[in-house]
Amino acid sequence: MRVLPAIVAVCVLAVCALAGPGVAAQPGAAAAPAARADAPASAGDPQRGQALLLKRHDSGCILCHEVPGIAQGGNLGPPLAGLAGRYSAEELRARIADARVFNPATIMPPARSTAGLQRVAPAFQGQTVLTQQGLEDIVAYLLAASGAPAAPAASDVRR
Repeated sequence: MRVLPAIVAVCVLAVCALAGPGVAAQPGAAAAPAARADAPASAGDPQRGQALLLKRHDSGCILCHEVPGIAQGGNLGPPLAGLAGRYSAEELRARIADARVFNPATIMPPARSTAGLQRVAPAFQGQTVLTQQGLEDIVAYLLAASGAPAAPAASDVRR
């Protein structure tokens, strides 16, 4: 079964190329999200999140995941249905931002980190796949599709 590893490698390269900034991460490289020159995020909007998920060139999510409410989707990664029953909004944000923190061997490209990425196209160097607002919108959609409201990001909570 040498065909399966080759297919997985091609899919990972396709996801990374379509998602934009990073094409590969060093194994075990987990880091805090890189700064991106985007405005502070407001509360997530589920409609914008769904639209972003559909834009495979902007987020890349549907290339590997089945997403609730969206007909097309891949099956390389786990389905994204029912996430509200498994994760809080904060946990989901962290997993999307950089899944390497939870699983250093993941093939999921980090959405909010550029640390450890190799062979990044010059036009995308130093850029993350998602803005903070894009991340908030996707979290809001995934939680709404699972039947739970999205909690505000810790940075949005005023004391």
